[in-house]
Amino acid sequence: MRILIIDDERAIRYSLKEILEMEEYQVETAENGAEGIEKAEKEKFDAIFCDIKMPGMDGIEVLETLLRDGVESPMIMISGHADIDIAVSCIKKGAFDFIQKPLDLNRILITLKNATDKASLVSQTKILKKKVYGQEMVGESEGIQHVREMVEKVAPTDASVLITGANGSGKELVARSLHQQSQRSMMPYIEVNCAAIPSELIESELFGHEKGSFTSAIKQHKGKFEQADGGTLFLDEIGDMSPSAQAKVLRVLQERKISRVGSDKDITVNVRVISATNKNLQDEIAKGNFREDLYHRLSVIVIRVPNLDERKDDIPLLVNHFLDQISSETAMPRKEFSPEALQMLVEKSWSGNIRELRNVVERLMILGGNPVSAQDVRDYVI
Repeated sequence: MRILIIDDERAIRYSLKEILEMEEYQVETAENGAEGIEKAEKEKFDAIFCDIKMPGMDGIEVLETLLRDGVESPMIMISGHADIDIAVSCIKKGAFDFIQKPLDLNRILITLKNATDKASLVSQTKILKKKVYGQEMVGESEGIQHVREMVEKVAPTDASVLITGANGSGKELVARSLHQQSQRSMMPYIEVNCAAIPSELIESELFGHEKGSFTSAIKQHKGKFEQADGGTLFLDEIGDMSPSAQAKVLRVLQERKISRVGSDKDITVNVRVISATNKNLQDEIAKGNFREDLYHRLSVIVIRVPNLDERKDDIPLLVNHFLDQISSETAMPRKEFSPEALQMLVEKSWSGNIRELRNVVERLMILGGNPVSAQDVRDYVI
């Protein structure tokens, strides 16, 4: 593990360095705040020790600068007896802990172990979140950049969002990104595919039911709204929801209350609703299939996800992304694509959008040569 020590006192720097190197840590030192910031932003350290009282830039300024610039290394502040109140203030600002002079060997090692353990847990949590919620939106086209900008603006709010776009265009990924970047990101994210649930069961699935409320209700069941309390509920294919379920969803959005099937008791819920559809809901309203008042509740913000045929410049980036992803998930050796093969994929029409492209990349990884050739694309795709 790599540790950085920022302290203007040479004796402190080298005594701490010697202690840590005896424990087989790799140690870098900096004699002032500016030098410490430069090293911390250039290299990755598992933890940083920083003195509070230093001439020029003090430890508080170093802490604030590194946090502002996105440096994730846990900060352990070194404080004199008179600096305890300041050290506590540093923890409130984002430091991991402080150790007091004169430095105690056991205290140093325990604090360092706790800091690196926490950093490791944070890192693992981010990896797990990526596995659960998927990767970031890939692409640099104007259409996907607009979607990304909309997500950044809307995510921190609690506004209801309606995501529109064709099947396979990535609506689910946009919904997950909205949740990940919101203040609810540590709370549940619950998905419901309204098209996959029979109309007679959708209300039980969304709102729950009491034991004995219908023939197969052998025990009490919490619905998706209750499960998502405090977090986000994603209603995919909202255009396929039954009229009676639409009426109940409207009530939840208006009153923030639900009642389970078979119960007249109201349960208060705090849920942000994100919905998605591949249908034109205005047409569905005109046909009498969708409630106009519910549409207006759901569509405070509308985000349209472009089809893959509208963002062909992104196809080479997406192919590389899927090559890495599939190789990682399946342990298949990663392959390259010849420029001609890649160009053929760019020129192809993608009615199945991103989902179809990923399937094609996986097929070519299995059946194609290395590199994947234009002939492979003709044989297995076109």
